[in-house]
Amino acid sequence: MRIIADSSCDLYTLDWPDFRTVPLTIFTRERSFTDEVSLDIKEMLDYLAGYKGRSYTSCPSADAWLNAFEGADEIFVVTVTSSLSGSYNSAMLAANQYIEENPDVKISVIDSLSTGAEEILLLLKLTEYAKDCASFEETDRKIREYLKKSRLFFSFFSLHNLSQNGRVNKAAAAALSLLNIAVTGTATQDGKISVTGKARGEKKSVRTLVQEITNAGYQGGRAIITHVENEKSAESLKQEILKEWPQADVRIFPARGLCSYYMERRGVVISCETA
Repeated sequence: MRIIADSSCDLYTLDWPDFRTVPLTIFTRERSFTDEVSLDIKEMLDYLAGYKGRSYTSCPSADAWLNAFEGADEIFVVTVTSSLSGSYNSAMLAANQYIEENPDVKISVIDSLSTGAEEILLLLKLTEYAKDCASFEETDRKIREYLKKSRLFFSFFSLHNLSQNGRVNKAAAAALSLLNIAVTGTATQDGKISVTGKARGEKKSVRTLVQEITNAGYQGGRAIITHVENEKSAESLKQEILKEWPQADVRIFPARGLCSYYMERRGVVISCETA
């Protein structure tokens, strides 16, 4: 068995089984940054912070997915939300081609309807199901049910890159940075990004995220926090959760390149299981 995700998953390794990631790429007119292990994320962020031109991202090609499939008999694929990227469609195209050439292979391509922290949540649970379930089909059914019970929330202090690729207003993005205000929001059930409010400063943004997961029905299960050069806020968020739910399984991960591009410095994301 092999589990494969695109690099929006914010993981490089899993303990079991065979795990691989397929990179997305960040582009400007001058440079490109492939989201691989060797990517210097700090250097990329430094460059982008001063870059005034358009920037954008590109999903993996079908060939990149096919290379990742090679040699496996049972394959689970997890991608960034199809509402924001062509990664899912590219993976589906590759899966159909691979099955046509290898009729005995089983492939399940799962649209996470999210990114980053929520993909980690799915990948960790997928690993557990793959160990415990009697069949590929049972694992597939259970992980798709689990997906319906996970949520993601975010707090971003900069929207510079989002403004440079045309997703938000440039004037609004500039004002946000100057005023030390975080935009807070969530991934909707259909995989789109929805802004829910604003919070001034790190402490308020942490309290807002705790309130968001509480309102979503979190009851102290697993929660994944990702961050971009903001371990202090990530740890503060973890401790606030443990105050309320001492039994909670809360884990912190630094974001990889693709999510660092969108979250930017000080960005924090949390995904959790809900009732």
